[in-house]
Amino acid sequence: MSDHPSSQPLPRREFLASLGAAAALPLTARVSRVFQPRLPFRPMRGAPRPALSNAPVEATPDVAVIALNRMAFGPRPGDLEAFRALGVTQQAQLQAYVEQQLHPESIDDSALQARIDAQGFITLNKSLEQLWTDHMRYEGDDYHVHILPAWETMAVTWLRALYSRRQLQETLVDFWHNHFNVYGWQWEVAPVLVHYDRDVIRPHALGNFREMLEAVATSTAMLYYLDNFINSRAGPNENYARELLELHTLGAENYLGVREQSSVPGFENGEPIGYVDEDVYEATRCLTGWRVNDNDWEEGVQDNGTFLYYDEWHDRFQKTFLGHHIPSDQAPMKDGRDVLDLLAAHPGVGRFIARKLARRYISDNPPADVVAAAAEVFTAQKDAPDQLRQTLRVILLSDAFRQTWGQKVKRPFEFTASALRAIGANVSQISDAFTWLYWQMGQPMFGHTTPDGYSDVREDWLTTHGLLQRWRMSGAIINNWIDEISYDLLGVTPTDVRSPNALADFWIQRILGRSIAQEHRDQIASFIAQGRNPAYDLPPQQIEERLPSMVQLILMSPEFQLR
Repeated sequence: MSDHPSSQPLPRREFLASLGAAAALPLTARVSRVFQPRLPFRPMRGAPRPALSNAPVEATPDVAVIALNRMAFGPRPGDLEAFRALGVTQQAQLQAYVEQQLHPESIDDSALQARIDAQGFITLNKSLEQLWTDHMRYEGDDYHVHILPAWETMAVTWLRALYSRRQLQETLVDFWHNHFNVYGWQWEVAPVLVHYDRDVIRPHALGNFREMLEAVATSTAMLYYLDNFINSRAGPNENYARELLELHTLGAENYLGVREQSSVPGFENGEPIGYVDEDVYEATRCLTGWRVNDNDWEEGVQDNGTFLYYDEWHDRFQKTFLGHHIPSDQAPMKDGRDVLDLLAAHPGVGRFIARKLARRYISDNPPADVVAAAAEVFTAQKDAPDQLRQTLRVILLSDAFRQTWGQKVKRPFEFTASALRAIGANVSQISDAFTWLYWQMGQPMFGHTTPDGYSDVREDWLTTHGLLQRWRMSGAIINNWIDEISYDLLGVTPTDVRSPNALADFWIQRILGRSIAQEHRDQIASFIAQGRNPAYDLPPQQIEERLPSMVQLILMSPEFQLR
């Protein structure tokens, strides 16, 4: 294989079409030629239809099901049994699994690494400077070379979600990418997305929040995405500073509007309860001169894509932020680091981050006592290297984590990953066809254009269009319409499982690890029975013909949508 970036074929036109960035390109011929024969979405008579969102909430399953659907992207065959073997009681099982997953470095992931190595990726190990030179400053006319780091980051993210044994780490990386969202296909961001994922998000996912804040603030991707790369005393740009406060740290819940800083309760003691617009402006001033080495014609600037503190652009005069005086003429970067220090220590940040983590791992409206307990640890351990690990442990070992069910639904990425994991699929490559189909589901990877990230509440995903796209994706997977995805449904079905009742029960347990509503179970058995008595064995031909669609029906059941 050639080591030149252009040797990696990418679906440029489909990609741009999915992004809505190339509506004028002549896509019709290529898309119809490539996909229409492969994805004939004309359901056979009696084929599964999208599940309804008003299904009754099922009883709380055992902790193995809960943990592997929240701390992981759903169980693979054998995962539930391995979880239950970790202890005699469910509490002991959970405790052991949480500690194991909170220390991903102790988990052997060599099988995943072998899969990644087999893909022949060429950008994942490049330094930031190499990424900049090879892809940002690439002077050819092949757009694929420019976006190759983003494409390969997307592809390896799928492989990790599907096959990594360090599942909690992968769900956390997904969480932090969404929290510190950048639009990964932006012209200046795509070439350095490998660096953002590998060097900024991943190393800090279970570490110290303050360290993560600075890693994000000085990352090339974020500097470009929120325009701090042009923030100077002569032309201050508040885009990053505003999102730093509103989305990354204090949250809109602690925004007190347009008012004097001194009017905020607690200001006089240097402990304001929230922030105002003036804090945004002052943070902007503190962060002037935080830019990118992006040219070789300015004095003191290189063209290698790394972070640059450019003193000539910095506003050196005194400032006031969150009730604290920041003196003039401080050491390089000190003003900006003071801002990050003050934010990381503010109790409002602890509550905001704890609530978002609890929302991800427990429910859309997490219990106040869990949020308070996690926030207390977050703030008290603000200097600890494993601050986030300690905070997350509080959430994952809470009673609410074990006792709450039915209040979260899988987003498209989680649904697709869990479906592939549930059937034990072998995904040899993240192909053009798979990517094109997935992007129709409404959650393009690294594709959220605004800095707020994708929603994590159920109402935003249980739409008619969203359920239809889940049906299309599950149909494409189950009916072998994507060459790079393979599995053997018949081969893993025991030879003595031949009646509709037995087939339904076996596959419901294999995919969900639990029973489902009797009404839904009977519908699944009736579907494969096709009018026959569900207690009697089916002819082999009928099983072979209808088993894939029956499995698809389970994947589209209301129960499978939950996490």
